[in-house]
Amino acid sequence: MSTGIKRWIQQVTDRALELLDLGSDGVSFDDLIAQCRAVISRRGEATGLALAGSVVASWHALDSHEHLAFFRFLIDEFGPDKQRLDCAIANYQLSADESSAMALHQAAEAKRQELFRRMNTAPGGLQTLISMREALRDLLREYPELKPIDHDLVHLFTSWFNKGFLRLEQINWQTPAAVLEKLIQYESVHEIQGWDDLRRRLAQDRFCFAYFHPVIPDEPLIFVEVALVEGMADAIKPLLDTPPEPPVFADTAVFYSINNCQPGLAGVSFGNLLIKQVVSVLQSEHPGLKRFVTLSPIPGLRRWLETAGREYLHVFEQSTNNDELKPLVAQYLTSGQGAKLTDPVARFHLGNGATLERINANADMSPRGQKQSFGFMVNYLYELDDIVGNHERLMETGQIATSKDVQHLLKKNIQHKLKESSDDT
Repeated sequence: MSTGIKRWIQQVTDRALELLDLGSDGVSFDDLIAQCRAVISRRGEATGLALAGSVVASWHALDSHEHLAFFRFLIDEFGPDKQRLDCAIANYQLSADESSAMALHQAAEAKRQELFRRMNTAPGGLQTLISMREALRDLLREYPELKPIDHDLVHLFTSWFNKGFLRLEQINWQTPAAVLEKLIQYESVHEIQGWDDLRRRLAQDRFCFAYFHPVIPDEPLIFVEVALVEGMADAIKPLLDTPPEPPVFADTAVFYSINNCQPGLAGVSFGNLLIKQVVSVLQSEHPGLKRFVTLSPIPGLRRWLETAGREYLHVFEQSTNNDELKPLVAQYLTSGQGAKLTDPVARFHLGNGATLERINANADMSPRGQKQSFGFMVNYLYELDDIVGNHERLMETGQIATSKDVQHLLKKNIQHKLKESSDDT
């Protein structure tokens, strides 16, 4: 934003505060409350923009321990107008037509949604709302009564971040350094060990794609790292360490790291669209590619073994042959019901229509990989002709798309259980 526009906004803001007697009393929280009330009550465009900017600035001035009080204020004072809602309900009961239904819908909307919309018009407003939701999510477990605010923000974000607004960009060594630094910062699956490691991940046989929003063009929302290789990768270390070479004989694209960059946008799905769009780009630019798979972590395996599968925990801890444990890993990856599969990564990929293709032992020998999943990783296969059918069967009947190898592992596990049951009797 130019210096002239910033100066104009500041002048209008100062004048609006004078007109409304909202001059600062030196207490950020009190300023924020007064500004929220004012921004909702004013209809003037200039003063509305100025006040929205003041709300944004005052939020950032809060101490973290004041967040709870602010969110409680939004619950108590910026919910639906109860009198208007009661009237709309009565009118709908008398005449259940389109007009009364629309009036009921509008009356049921919390006033804080309008506050958030107005904040979104201010410079830095969208990023502020994202960070506001991040702060809110930190409080939800202890204060579940704040969930209505979370629902409101997700509702708005779902519209503001729909696919029509998102811009897909390939990240390369010519990408601005500020964005490259954020990739290093946001990589949470396989840590990037500085600039040399990043350079390897952006070499000629490696790709990185990210979604951006035009309002916050320097902030990646989600990014995916892809390796072009020959054959289906069964371990992460070669993908990270092998020297680069032209992908002349590559027949497989391996999605080995997907990272959501904005915790405040959790629950707003980008990954499904991102993978499919990247597959389309890679198919066009590299027609020799025959397979599109992931090499994915299994982040919930140990946690499952310590709870629901605790009778098997000692088997994992004492085994010297991880291949023998594959049937139990297959059981975990298919545990849960339909769209509520236990493992979050399995839930994401299988929910997107992928096939549970292969389970790999000794695939991630890093301390994190050992701690999370005893070194196991999994390939999910994206066959474009099968994605829709796989997704529909999972949602409608709970049927999980699995390869013959995985089906064999699941059958082996069932036979083992039947033998144990027979031995017990």
